[in-house]
Amino acid sequence: MRKINILSVDDDFINLKLVSSILKRNNHVNSVIEASNGLEALEKLKENKDINLILLDMVMPIMDGSKFLDNLFANEEWNEIPVIVLTTDETKKQEAFEKGVYDFILKPVREHILNEKIYKVIETFYS
Repeated sequence: MRKINILSVDDDFINLKLVSSILKRNNHVNSVIEASNGLEALEKLKENKDINLILLDMVMPIMDGSKFLDNLFANEEWNEIPVIVLTTDETKKQEAFEKGVYDFILKPVREHILNEKIYKVIETFYS
């Protein structure tokens, strides 16, 4: 099974670091790139052409997850990258799926659930 590069997007520093520490323990994760809002995440995508998965919070300042998804899926270079939404707001679930995300996790993030979703992404898109 190949290793993937993940872009983790969350305005909450503690959540961002928690997810990064989980990902760094996962043997199938090559690298973790962090962004604190959707606008910064778009810049990270421009700088890093080898991102295989995006973990996205929906409620953020500057550019929220919804606007980020609009930009992501409008760009042919990025619109095939799977996105897993991580949020505390369950009301965002339907909107996220309608916009085209691959999966959804409610916070607080549990390590075994996140790892299961990552394995599923690798099997579905990269094996």
